[in-house]
Amino acid sequence: MKNTYESPLTSRYASAEMQALFSPDMKFKTWRKLWIALAETEKELGLDITQEQIDELKKFQDDINYDVAKAREKEVRHDVMSHVYAYGVQCPKAAGIIHLGATSCFVGDNTDLIVMYEALELIKERLAKVITTLSKFADEYKSLPTLGFTHFQPAQPTTVGKRATLWIQDFLLDLESLEDFLQRKRLRGAKGTTGTQASFLELFDGDYEKVKTLDKTVAHKMGYDDVFQATGQTYSRKIDSQVINILAGIAQSATKFSNDIRLLQHLKEVEEPFEKHQIGSSAMAYKRNPMRSERIASLSRYVIADMINPAMTVSGQWFERTLDDSANKRISVPEAFLAIDAVLNLCANVSDGLVVYPKVIEQRLMKELPFMATENIMMDAVKKGGNRQELHEKIRVHSLEAAKMVKVEGKENDLVDRIANDPSFGITKEEILAVLKPELYVGCAPMQVDEFLKEVVAPALKGVEIIETAEITV
Repeated sequence: MKNTYESPLTSRYASAEMQALFSPDMKFKTWRKLWIALAETEKELGLDITQEQIDELKKFQDDINYDVAKAREKEVRHDVMSHVYAYGVQCPKAAGIIHLGATSCFVGDNTDLIVMYEALELIKERLAKVITTLSKFADEYKSLPTLGFTHFQPAQPTTVGKRATLWIQDFLLDLESLEDFLQRKRLRGAKGTTGTQASFLELFDGDYEKVKTLDKTVAHKMGYDDVFQATGQTYSRKIDSQVINILAGIAQSATKFSNDIRLLQHLKEVEEPFEKHQIGSSAMAYKRNPMRSERIASLSRYVIADMINPAMTVSGQWFERTLDDSANKRISVPEAFLAIDAVLNLCANVSDGLVVYPKVIEQRLMKELPFMATENIMMDAVKKGGNRQELHEKIRVHSLEAAKMVKVEGKENDLVDRIANDPSFGITKEEILAVLKPELYVGCAPMQVDEFLKEVVAPALKGVEIIETAEITV
């Protein structure tokens, strides 16, 4: 066994794809891409940089000498300068022009933004997978009546598919927020030590147009259309807060979904997938605990709580920057992504394997349906000449007595028999049972599901790549 702490997010929960985005390799290779983009642009704008130096930098772009950087950092206590030094060891001809005019945040902040944007693209694909899987479920069960609940008390019937659209709608709102944010993605660019670009203005002998061109061109070389025009030493930490808010929104939707599944599994109406050899309890061998749904809720709670970290960081920054953001964001931002990655993989896994028990659903619905059908029964009795007010009072009394039989004496709901045996209604038991068809009480639910999937879900997912769900630990 290892004798050092290991994050469960990396050892148990998050996918290899998401872990790779927040890995040292991704970070430091992106640093080198930024240094190359900076040097190339500076050369293009007339600085004394040769193509030979650029080619040397490109040769070692992905071959990072971590041992040299680590040893250097022990001496100078500065990660960026340690990697500038290590890159220079490999590229002696280009060593003097690496990081020219830049501050640490040139590589640090631009890389952080790039990683977050790419991680959001992965989250977008995961989110689309969950929505797609739940949509198939909603379509399959759009017409299956089930007891609706408000306050977790029996309410008007709905359908299993209609209920699933409530989960989908929440996830769609998250997708909208995510896409809206990505439409405005920008890099920090080349802004200098306090955002004034003074060092670059000096390099270009006071030519402001070249300074502006440098800023935008570096971003273009990195694959981005724009930069933040106003920055201090860092991009506004408000961006981190906005990103984690999006992830926390997904966590909220996932928690609602998982909680509903947990309640339905308690009712034995719907269950999350259960592996053939899976053990639900170490003591009670018969148990089938909703472990995955509980994990969704557990990890989501962490992300919702994590939302406060970047909020406190952005509100606590002083002037052009303070360094009390660094240690916090190294933890809070990656771990929010890793957790939501795991959450969405779990959501896709659960929704793809949901087991529905129609007989249990019907049994529970039929126990409550007589109470809900009393309005229709009363109308039929009025058509036969009954008095609406008198019949209403009799139904109220019969309903209370039937409820007493169920709750106090533990017997079956006998409301149908009570009404059939009351001559005031002039209606037979067979006529009452004909009214007790669950599909008559679900309103527009099946049509609503159809229209929602075609008119809302399909357009929202158009053009969004849907990837396979990563393997999860049960």
